Amino acid sequence: VDLVAKEAQAYAPGDPLNPAAGMGAIVSPEQTDRIMGFVDEARTSGARLVTGGERITRDGSDCYVQPTVFDDVDPGSTLAREEVFGPVLAVTAFDTEDEAVALANDTPFGLAASVATSSLSRAHRLADLIHAGTVTVNGVDAFSAWTPFGGFKGSGFGRDLSLHAIDKYVGLKTVWINH
Repeated sequence: VDLVAKEAQAYAPGDPLNPAAGMGAIVSPEQTDRIMGFVDEARTSGARLVTGGERITRDGSDCYVQPTVFDDVDPGSTLAREEVFGPVLAVTAFDTEDEAVALANDTPFGLAASVATSSLSRAHRLADLIHAGTVTVNGVDAFSAWTPFGGFKGSGFGRDLSLHAIDKYVGLKTVWINH
């Protein structure tokens, strides 16, 4: 967690045209308010703030949020169960693979997941067990125009990218005739 926090601090928000900036502003004041609502609730829910958690003003805009890491996040908390769509990481410890898979699958969403491991057999086993549209091993958000992208459960219907996306733009019809 300390290493993740150190990396998060290197993503200090700023002008997205400045190569030194880790990220730009949040898309709107409303989304920034929403993200800060998650942060404020996590502060009072027993999660431990490791780094970040502050709204920042840059160049007259207060739509910047420090990269934020919370540890000891309760799996039933809002931060653990909802999609923040902001620079906030919720860390929940586990002891076994079964517990990790149960935590990963106990969500109304299933867009993407990441697995960090040095074991190729573990990578395959967990990727098979985790109910997400994309599972990236030792990385985050890997995707390609040649592979389908989409999730399960509340994370969307259908697929974007690849030939599988074409079905969203055509009206398929089946006609059965008994003559």
